[in-house]
Amino acid sequence: MKKTLVLKVDSQEPEIEKILIAADFIKKGGLVAFPTETVYGLGADALNPKAVLALFEAKKRPLDNPPIVHVGNPKDVYKLATEIPPKAERLIKAFWPGPLTLIFKRSKIVPDVTVAGLDTIAVRMPRHNVALALLRKSNRPIAAPSANLAGKPSPTSAKHVLDDLHGRIDAVLDAGPTSIGVESTVLDITVDPPQILRPGGTPYEVLKKILGRVELHPVAVADKELPIERARSPGVKHKHYAPNAEVIVVEGEVSAVIGKVKELAEFYMRESNRVGVLATDETAGYYRADVVKSLGSRSDLTVIAKNLFGLLREFDSEKVSVIIAEGIPLEGLGLAVMNRLRKASGYKIVKASG
Repeated sequence: MKKTLVLKVDSQEPEIEKILIAADFIKKGGLVAFPTETVYGLGADALNPKAVLALFEAKKRPLDNPPIVHVGNPKDVYKLATEIPPKAERLIKAFWPGPLTLIFKRSKIVPDVTVAGLDTIAVRMPRHNVALALLRKSNRPIAAPSANLAGKPSPTSAKHVLDDLHGRIDAVLDAGPTSIGVESTVLDITVDPPQILRPGGTPYEVLKKILGRVELHPVAVADKELPIERARSPGVKHKHYAPNAEVIVVEGEVSAVIGKVKELAEFYMRESNRVGVLATDETAGYYRADVVKSLGSRSDLTVIAKNLFGLLREFDSEKVSVIIAEGIPLEGLGLAVMNRLRKASGYKIVKASG
């Protein structure tokens, strides 16, 4: 077991000597967790196959689940991809740095393991000063899935990273909590019209304004398990974001959802379960359960997105065995939140009707 070095850094003006220590780990094939605006990522040199393999092993991540490659400069994408269509250039100009991952045809310099053997590569430029400093001082593209054990809720603080990966990675750059709280949107621009494979920090509605036509891949909006042969994107194929507790998502009109959540909470408590309810500010007062937590107000989806993964982890620390979660509207960041909640439940979804 290795010692994991924790480097506390300022999120706006990271101390250069600490960034250089982390960059040195990356250059030597090591693994460093670092904050982005979405969640904490676990980074390895994307062009070093041994380092990327070590990354998969540290996370216990299936080898057919390709990580996103992060770059410190938009120009870096020209080395990693064979073709940058005009649409992609427009998107890069509008959204990078930011929570938008673009899928390109990969170039030959990218090792097979980095792209899970696919002919495409997922690339983004994060909007976080610590991430950008690490990328630029490493002078490498960095493959970085979320810095958690595979299948667990994504980490939005360094504490979450250490809970999962302490002793498995070289270092963590701790710059406090992340600001968005759900991962980037993944957009495949190798197809026409471009297709959202994973909803995230850049909403569908915003992309539509720039591109005109954008499709949502069925898996992005699925409310049941869909068969997937090969994952073109992270967060598509395997069970993700799941706490230890069983998760049940209740969807429908708010009044019907409240009634159904109450009914399910009572049922599971009678069966001697320790029950958690994941509610919103407007509804939390209606419930009696062992633990009730609020994601925030239904009128502020940015707060709900930011709180989601941290609250799922809190339920684990409070040892609940069942979490009953309210659904929220599938608009703006709500689409990304519901994508994560549905996956966390393994698609155990109850439709409530009034």
